[in-house]
Amino acid sequence: MTLSACPMPFEDSLQFDAQAVSRRPAAPARFGPLADRMFGWMAMGAALLTLGLLAAILVSLTVGAWPAISQSGAGFLTSTTWDPVKQEFGGLVMIYGTLMTSAIALLIAVPVSFGIAIFLTELAPAWLKRPLGTAIELLAAIPSIVYGMWGLLVFSPILSNYVQQPLQSMFASVPYLGAFFSGPPVGIGILAAGIILAIMIIPFISAVMRDVFEVTPTLLRESAYGLGATTWEVVSCVVLPYTKAGVLGGIMLGLGRAIGETMAVTFVIGNFNQLDSLSLFQAANSITSALANEFAEANPGLHQASLMYLGLVLFFITFVVLGISKILLQQLKKREGSKA
Repeated sequence: MTLSACPMPFEDSLQFDAQAVSRRPAAPARFGPLADRMFGWMAMGAALLTLGLLAAILVSLTVGAWPAISQSGAGFLTSTTWDPVKQEFGGLVMIYGTLMTSAIALLIAVPVSFGIAIFLTELAPAWLKRPLGTAIELLAAIPSIVYGMWGLLVFSPILSNYVQQPLQSMFASVPYLGAFFSGPPVGIGILAAGIILAIMIIPFISAVMRDVFEVTPTLLRESAYGLGATTWEVVSCVVLPYTKAGVLGGIMLGLGRAIGETMAVTFVIGNFNQLDSLSLFQAANSITSALANEFAEANPGLHQASLMYLGLVLFFITFVVLGISKILLQQLKKREGSKA
């Protein structure tokens, strides 16, 4: 029997194991309870800082808008007069323009984004998914002022010649509907601003929808296909119920982006502080556009306070949108519990 084949004595094996253990890398030192408490305080501080900033913005807007609030009160929200010379200010035109352009943008962007997300997750071939998804995401990186310039110089003439004029000739003699398409077909106004906003928010909504659709477990998809379901049945009965909270969040993200957009809307909405009709072709104004155009030149006093009042109204509009999204999510959860 050779020496290498001899069994190792018990003492030698213990010594060998001790040497092997000594050569292992030392375990990282663990932090104590104090470090955990410090981490908790830092996380709480970040959350409280965010709330503090939100409260500070609300207080500063309220203080700045107080002269207009004390003079006009709630009548500011229903008045259509905006005359800095006579010191008469009302925000209904800006509020109406903001809400209408955002609603038009959502009506166009949500179906298009839904189709893009379905195509990228369910129908697109493998070689097309990545480049097409990247191209759509690149639209989100384009500055808003570029969208505005393109909308004014390129899109507005197309809208005027190929959309507004045919619609006016088609609905001119139709009661009530003709009023929605009246006005000069110059290619700028509420409809143009809404379409430009839709183009801007499509990348955001479609990206969120695509990501949440991909989160759906493959087992659920394959089980539905194995039972003979079509692609639409898989999307409507499996994917959407599983991801409805994320889809709603993406839609609200796009709505917030549309409400707060400034430069693109300023180029194509017309910046007209009067509300002559409810036509989609009517030139109007939005809260953000009015702030961008007038705040730098506003005289201290009632004019500047009225602009701050508009900013406060925009703040509350955003808060209401967020509240509605939370209520919708709670209703969806309740329905899930009732079905269970």
